[in-house]
Amino acid sequence: MMNFSHTLPRRTFLRGVGATMALPLLDSMTPAVSALAPSKAPVRLGYVYTPNGIVGACDKSPRPFMWTPKTAGANFEFSPTMKPLEPFREYVNVFGRLAQVNGRALGDGPGDHARATATFLTGVHPYKTGGADFRLAISADQIAAKELGRYTQLSSLELGLEPQPLAGNCDSGYTCAYMSMSWRGPTSPLPAEINPRTVFERLFGDGDSTDPKARMARLESQKSVLDYVAGSLSRLQRRLGRGDTRKIEEYLEAVRDIERRIALAEEQNLTMELPHMERPSAVPDDFGQYSKLMIDMQLVAWQTDMTRVASFMLGRDGSNRAYREIGISDGHHSISHHQGDAEKLDKLMKIDELHVATFAYLLKRLKETPDGDGTLLDHSLVVFGSSISESNIHTHDDLPIVLAGSANGQVKGNRHLVYPKETPLNNLFLNMFDLAGLPHVNGFGDSTGRLTDL
Repeated sequence: MMNFSHTLPRRTFLRGVGATMALPLLDSMTPAVSALAPSKAPVRLGYVYTPNGIVGACDKSPRPFMWTPKTAGANFEFSPTMKPLEPFREYVNVFGRLAQVNGRALGDGPGDHARATATFLTGVHPYKTGGADFRLAISADQIAAKELGRYTQLSSLELGLEPQPLAGNCDSGYTCAYMSMSWRGPTSPLPAEINPRTVFERLFGDGDSTDPKARMARLESQKSVLDYVAGSLSRLQRRLGRGDTRKIEEYLEAVRDIERRIALAEEQNLTMELPHMERPSAVPDDFGQYSKLMIDMQLVAWQTDMTRVASFMLGRDGSNRAYREIGISDGHHSISHHQGDAEKLDKLMKIDELHVATFAYLLKRLKETPDGDGTLLDHSLVVFGSSISESNIHTHDDLPIVLAGSANGQVKGNRHLVYPKETPLNNLFLNMFDLAGLPHVNGFGDSTGRLTDL
């Protein structure tokens, strides 16, 4: 919290913050072509998380081949749970024996679900606390967003299907902040947006559709708000104590980034054609409708090059969501501790299949969407997986991981790639950075180098 003197009215600062909090609406205008953008189709990076592990992802599972293919190499047979991905065989690589070992207790006791989410894209063991002194690290999606966001209006898009509070105790003494898988920095979690209306407004403004004239009018009116905020912050900066200097500089940097994005939007607002989409009115009750709506908005964000980085949480780890749409009224987390019970395992596998089918829907939409000389799937890399494999005993190795997309023909699919046991998942993320054209990243989290043969 910033510590202001009594001469600085709190209402003045809150008014500036309120205006800035609305500014992400400005990022949703028509994307422009930057002079910095590469000439070939850009590679989009996606990260999809499924909670509570997947039955059959490790050799400790009571049904080991429900997920893991029986053979390594090309032309493998798709396992029952993975069957929805078979139509995309030429785009799909399945990985064996990758791990996020920092999801283990390492002396901290229980809390595997919080650690699973926190480590999935960071590879860093979270500091165990239930308070505001949480500490983690930058996540893979945000490393990519820092670079790829230079070319787009939104640096990244974080989507989810369940609430992600930042305060409170969510898992055995771990703060709820660790239920966010995207982190801008060690103390800056990025909770997923779960409201379709809010996502729509972030992409297209607060109008009822993607009409370009309406968006241009909103852009002009919001531009003056941005001018006010920048001026107000300059005045505030002169009154702040030394301890607040770093925070206000970061804040001003965010304002300058928004100014750049407005300039990009103005360049082509009236010439870029957006697919027609009406503003959603509510959160659908049905999981399938809800997840498809969020996926379709991610698709439009990539299609229009509003962002090149997106993360999507199909659920919170430890979630007790019931999936009545497929006949399951039990809580997901409760039945994930199946203790070998056949009925619970059958229900778990139905949930696993639903989540994989949801990922397959994303691949279908990407494959049927033209993009340059190919499709969005040709020009993307999307990882799907979890940071828990066997849910009953909370294992963090042999993770269920799939990578889809060809990154402009750089990646060959149709392979089950098996690596030495406990190879860091972060190594795969380093490969993804390279394939997306990021400047060389030496490493992050617990990475030990790039994966071979990818």
